Amino acid sequence: MTAADWIEGYKKAWESNAPADIRALFTDDATYRTSPASDPRLGADAIVAGWLDDADAPGDYEFEYEVLSDDGSLALVQGVTRYLAPRSQVYDNLWVIRFAADGRATEYTEWYMERKTR
Repeated sequence: MTAADWIEGYKKAWESNAPADIRALFTDDATYRTSPASDPRLGADAIVAGWLDDADAPGDYEFEYEVLSDDGSLALVQGVTRYLAPRSQVYDNLWVIRFAADGRATEYTEWYMERKTR
């Protein structure tokens, strides 16, 4: 599995908010950080619960990305998330993802920064 395959699964889970889709992305002992300094969500159950607590509604956003690096065990991904009206916010994203041999993430950390509009 490539990083692009994993991200397509992430996008599916983001759209569905289905626990099975979310869980399929992560190992049972994975860590998920919503920012580099945040306390991690530890394990698949905590990741699913945190995801659902922060869930976006399907169709409320657009997301595009570029895989900057993928060596099979570590991927760097640059993305842009555009939240549609009425929210109308744009975020630049950087994801660092470490993978297990089976293609699920063992570690996920995101950096995001809101674009300021004038």
